[in-house]
Amino acid sequence: MTPPRMNRRETLLAALTVGAGLAIARSVRAAAAGATVTKAIPSSGQRIPAIGIGTNYYSVTAADDLAARKAVLEKLPTLGGSVVDTAPLYGRAEAVIGALVADLHNRDRLFLATKVMTPDAAAGEASMEESMRRLGTQHIDLMQVHNLIGVEALLPVLQQWKKAGRIGYYGITTSNPAEHGRMMDYMRRLPLDFIQVDYSLANRGADQEVLPLAAQKGIAVIANSPFGGRRAAAGVFGQVAGKPLPDWAADIQVTTWSQLFLKFVISHPAVTCTVPGTTAVGHLDENLAALHGTVPDAAMRQKMAALWDTLKT
Repeated sequence: MTPPRMNRRETLLAALTVGAGLAIARSVRAAAAGATVTKAIPSSGQRIPAIGIGTNYYSVTAADDLAARKAVLEKLPTLGGSVVDTAPLYGRAEAVIGALVADLHNRDRLFLATKVMTPDAAAGEASMEESMRRLGTQHIDLMQVHNLIGVEALLPVLQQWKKAGRIGYYGITTSNPAEHGRMMDYMRRLPLDFIQVDYSLANRGADQEVLPLAAQKGIAVIANSPFGGRRAAAGVFGQVAGKPLPDWAADIQVTTWSQLFLKFVISHPAVTCTVPGTTAVGHLDENLAALHGTVPDAAMRQKMAALWDTLKT
């Protein structure tokens, strides 16, 4: 009997599964050796740690809050992390990060990612200049078009800045599942280094088409909202409040629910990095522990998804 032909999506998923086996095997070997789990940026081969920090809550002025954020930025690279994701939309976050990093003198140990959001190219370039000033740097590692606003207008500016060495990479972002279709249209038509998209154990919609397309096109992926998003995070953790971890969590060296959520995200072969919002060293310690130990394979990922689907009901 002639085997049935696979459709395009099935072909992409099959290829992704093969790649997953190879990527996970490499990560498992690295973890066994005590190394930090890193992922390659497809457009360059540069490797970055698979967990960084989000900074939506860095727009602070109180001394205690500033001290807490400074402690996070100081300890991040000592735990094997480097990615710091921010945006002008996050109030004073860029300025706070810039001032704290200047005090810490550890800019060279960080991968700084920020964003630009305007449909006007000239306004976009002015915004990017201001981001550099606030961050206190002459080079931004990743510049992203925030919420897909102004993608085509800003692309020539981003390309010029990358060619000039002012930015290392550029990409586009959304945290709205309703925008996945528009994001994929840009991914198919435009040369992109990165996308940033919502993805978590509680929100696996990007699994269907966005992540397979990123793998096919060689686009790096930052997964935002790894705990389900700002509006859903309390509910996500509420689902597991008071519940013990499954016995098999020990097989992947997971000791907290947040680590289980993060390991699910970073074990997807198309995901390059995830950026949980992190404002306290205690959470940083807990989250970045997921950068070490066994990386879930495909069978374990299915077990994790099945567990969540049981818990949420």
